[in-house]
Amino acid sequence: MTLAVSGSIATDHLMRFSGRFAEQIVADQLSNISLSFLVDDLVIRKGGVGGNIAYALGVLGGAPLLVGAVGPDFAEYRTWLEEHGVDCSGVSVSATAHTARFVCTTDEDMAQIASFYPGAMSEARDISIEALAAENKMDLVLIGANDPDAMTAHTAQCRAAGIPFAADPSQQLARLDAAQATDLIDGAAYLFTNEYEWALLKQKTGMSDADIAAKVDLRVTTLGKRGVDIVAKGGEHTHIGVVPETSKVDPTGVGDGFRAGFLTAHMGGASIERAAQLGSLVAVLVLETTGTQEWELNRDDAIKRLTAAYGAEAGEEIGALLPA
Repeated sequence: MTLAVSGSIATDHLMRFSGRFAEQIVADQLSNISLSFLVDDLVIRKGGVGGNIAYALGVLGGAPLLVGAVGPDFAEYRTWLEEHGVDCSGVSVSATAHTARFVCTTDEDMAQIASFYPGAMSEARDISIEALAAENKMDLVLIGANDPDAMTAHTAQCRAAGIPFAADPSQQLARLDAAQATDLIDGAAYLFTNEYEWALLKQKTGMSDADIAAKVDLRVTTLGKRGVDIVAKGGEHTHIGVVPETSKVDPTGVGDGFRAGFLTAHMGGASIERAAQLGSLVAVLVLETTGTQEWELNRDDAIKRLTAAYGAEAGEEIGALLPA
């Protein structure tokens, strides 16, 4: 199965604050808020929603097509992705703008405050999914957080070409109005959100659970440490718990990892339950690592952790999907 990933490609600047953001906020002074946090460290990593998901798909044995726009500083990042099985032929290189930057500070509670500079990402709107599909077989296009105009265009192009797509608006929901958000999910084979994004989507669009269920085939809502809820168009509900972590290092990119694991298994013929379990494994591997693309997959260890979390049958069935 061939999966194209349309999404941001960025450099992550990750910092850690040895305190709690919640303790620094004065509730009756929010209109005058002015905060600066002295951080303990700074690491610079490869990232972006598109880059993270494509990397994870490659590690899991896929050959995803990455679709996005970058600056001329992308050369090292391109080599890294290609070494991990990612096809970068769908990446457009800007002549004028730098690759996007994600700047994020994480506190002791794993809460985050972040900013995102789009840079070359704004040129992703000029990439044609239909043109890429003429040269590449596409069984599914995941449309993740990206330039908003690119998200809208790529969704419309998938519909026009009859290519199934997954809607994953994530961080960009804050910038979308009701009409834009509704358009991005209408007809999606999959809708991915976290719990907060799910509530925000309903608030922005005014739609109920049932209204959204009528527009998408499968809704996947991650719930952090409480696992994931999956609801099919017919109303069938599946809940899967997490794989217990050995440590909590950095939550950045955890959702991206889940999406890659879930789609790898589900598009490979696995059940919704098994797909969510593989997604949960990849998510915890990201959580236990600094950086969104620094984690590694050890097949034997993965099977052990899946077996411990979900039972021997799950370990065996999901293990069969993992690269040797």
